[in-house]
Amino acid sequence: MAMIVAFGEMLIDFVPDVAGVSLAESKGFIKAPGGAPANVACAITKLGGKSAFVGKFGDDEFGHMLVNILKQNSVNTDGVCFDKEARTALAFVTLKQNGEREFMFYRNPSADMLLKESELNLNLIKQAKIFHYGSISLISEPCRSAHMAAMKAAKSAGVLLSYDPNVRLPLWPSADAAREGIKSIWKEADFIKVSDEEVDFLTKGSAEKEETVLSLWHDKLKLLLVTDGPKGCRYYTKSFKGKVAGYTVKTVDTTGAGDAFVGSFLMQVAKDPSIFENEGKLKEALAFSNACGAICTTQKGAIPALPTTNDAQALLKSK
Repeated sequence: MAMIVAFGEMLIDFVPDVAGVSLAESKGFIKAPGGAPANVACAITKLGGKSAFVGKFGDDEFGHMLVNILKQNSVNTDGVCFDKEARTALAFVTLKQNGEREFMFYRNPSADMLLKESELNLNLIKQAKIFHYGSISLISEPCRSAHMAAMKAAKSAGVLLSYDPNVRLPLWPSADAAREGIKSIWKEADFIKVSDEEVDFLTKGSAEKEETVLSLWHDKLKLLLVTDGPKGCRYYTKSFKGKVAGYTVKTVDTTGAGDAFVGSFLMQVAKDPSIFENEGKLKEALAFSNACGAICTTQKGAIPALPTTNDAQALLKSK
């Protein structure tokens, strides 16, 4: 079975036990594993695929807890290492009344930011069918150099590069630094997924306009996907473009929905890379991924809410 390697951060999200309040008003917090690349790795295994995670944790209770969660979710942890000096990253995340999120991060620096090139398990990365990453690992050294080296090793081994920038502005020095950092590796990817809000941010334009979206296209891309929340997604390839409708569900928490979507899609690409050239197959794969993303919003937390194949198929049939 083809393996997908996810690279980057895994952290603990502290979520208020009552929805719809600000962080300051919240009286109690529930700890939930988070971090987009780790969520993607778990989304893949939950659907019966094969994934590995490459990243660094603090040699602390939380770090070991997170690695155990990866193992419980059947994610390969051969690319994981621990830092004795630095702590595992924490994020406080609150859901406002509309289900949208507010973040406050504790990483100064956290262990994931201190991953060095010498600590990379390059053999694991080279064995992958797809190497998937975000942009948070680009914010500071030495992790940025490790990220670049991992991408280079993957590319030279013929591995497909998948990029979901996952913009988290509070972590960057400024909005301009974020735009520049995120775009610095843009042209390396074979596949990019962005949300409509991220299109607005990266282009300073409107994601509703096709020419704005297409300003993010580059010639080496096989596919550019734009997720439009509950409305579904739009796809652009060299030969065709279109949209696939989303699903209406009772949304409790949008955390991890994009990661459930990406994990599901990458698993289908790993099985059958011809998806990029076949519009019928692509639309089918995206409908399934939209269903996975929707189901993930019906429960609190990211990893616990990730759907199984049966869950997704049941939602597809209900339409």
